Amino acid sequence: MNMSDSAFATEADVLVVGAGLAGLVATHELVKAGRKVHVLDQENRNNLGGQAFWSLGGLFMVDTPEQRRLGIKDSYDLALQDWLGSAGFDRDDEDLWGKQWAQAYVRFAATEKRDYLHELGLRITPVIGWAERGGSFADGHGNSVPRFHLTWGTGPEVVRVFAEPVLAGERKGLVGFSFRHRVDELIIEDGAAVGVRGSVLAETDLERGKASSREVFGEFEFRAKAVIVTSGGIGHNHEMIRRNWPTERLGKCPETMISGVPAYVDGRMLAITESAGAALVNRDRMWHYTEGIKNWDSIWPDHGIRIIPGPSSLWFDANGTRLPAPCFPGFDTISTMKAILATGYDYSWFVLTQSIIEKEFALSGSEQNPDITSKDWKFTLKSRLAKGAPGPVEAFKQHGADFVVADNLRELVAGMNKIARGPQLDYAALEGQIVARDREVANKYTKDSQLMAITNARQYLGDKVSRVAKPHRILDPAAGPLIAVRLNIITRKTLGGLQTNLDSQVMRQDGTAFPGLYAAGEVAGFGGGGVHGYNALEGTFLGGCIFSGRAAGKALAAKLG
Repeated sequence: MNMSDSAFATEADVLVVGAGLAGLVATHELVKAGRKVHVLDQENRNNLGGQAFWSLGGLFMVDTPEQRRLGIKDSYDLALQDWLGSAGFDRDDEDLWGKQWAQAYVRFAATEKRDYLHELGLRITPVIGWAERGGSFADGHGNSVPRFHLTWGTGPEVVRVFAEPVLAGERKGLVGFSFRHRVDELIIEDGAAVGVRGSVLAETDLERGKASSREVFGEFEFRAKAVIVTSGGIGHNHEMIRRNWPTERLGKCPETMISGVPAYVDGRMLAITESAGAALVNRDRMWHYTEGIKNWDSIWPDHGIRIIPGPSSLWFDANGTRLPAPCFPGFDTISTMKAILATGYDYSWFVLTQSIIEKEFALSGSEQNPDITSKDWKFTLKSRLAKGAPGPVEAFKQHGADFVVADNLRELVAGMNKIARGPQLDYAALEGQIVARDREVANKYTKDSQLMAITNARQYLGDKVSRVAKPHRILDPAAGPLIAVRLNIITRKTLGGLQTNLDSQVMRQDGTAFPGLYAAGEVAGFGGGGVHGYNALEGTFLGGCIFSGRAAGKALAAKLG
């Protein structure tokens, strides 16, 4: 076993299944209370922190000093209005706890969250991002104001601030790790969770994120007073995604999908925990992105990267028809997914200019933002203010299989048709739509909804200065060259999961609390089995891991006291 003390396996108060962010947070809270924690994970120590390490590090927070400095007026009431309008809770039984988690989480984001993370050493960048802007009514989906607080250090920093105290607990004998230990069964005795059984996988020194062997070398059984499942979602398990895909709500499941998370995000513990008697709810709710591009320098199989776009790129479906409002870049993920799949194809196109890509394209992922990830202000200012696109974006433009660059529209359309997986685009039809849009730029006012949205975005100082290009004609040679990007569906998050109460205790299928069994993070739908409902507001996934892991750790620390 990869443990500092093999005897620890018989002394642990709590077993934590999964060494990702939620597991680290729960362990941190238990260690603070002096409890002994045994953490198991099917990957090696290099993967400590799980997929949170690869994230951009965005955190949903409400009414912060950073928001106020930018003139953003936010409040708990406004944030809860946005959350509930986006979630669309409509299931009496399955949403019973999710709605309560939503209220509790928004309250946490508006009160304790920033101070809790600040005390651990986490800092955020000064410009707050405006993600998932919605685009319908005030009480509908979307963030009314910018709330995406970017961690200074991105995902690795979010992991670090919890991993360091947990590793300190390991040195003190309060934490033991068993890496390459895959849980296959929960041990239930007298109706309570008392341990786990599973398989010992072959040792490996693979780098973080690489797909590892599933060769079995032995078996194990560990016991404790309680078990916390923090094993993540189904994002790389395309078979499970297809099985749970909400065809009636979103349309036919995409034939081609790329993976925004490593191969170990397999969803195995969902079925294992359900078979032990846990309630698994909202399994048809999931959060995948429509702006995926194939990674030209892959880390895991089918590795995809999401473009986090500003609002100016023109968005066309596979047939070459411009998507309707509110299907603009960065506005409404689910509506855009439905519009794309309604064509019968599983991809779409951005058409933009060099001026737009330089200011508006960001790539999700810590490794795609080396300046911020390295916490180097000089490097960050140089890369963000220099002429041209940021280095990682430019690398995709040059090497990415989904990018087409041309000096004129006819050449661009020819290049798009070479990589199209569906119909050949009609040059005249595409040109007509772009020219019509370009005529609207002559005035500061317009009937074009997307240009209205761009004008609105530029009223926010953070967008005007660093995120939204000045409106210009797409076919203006001075703004060129022209760029097209084939956008794929990229898998990412599970919005449903194990149903839990506000202590992160798993609920049984009869609605009662499951003694000894807790769940946190994505495996629990980030709390309650579905805190997001049908839509996410972004920056809520890491925060959900933190909030639900904290709840589990605090509840068990008190109970075991």
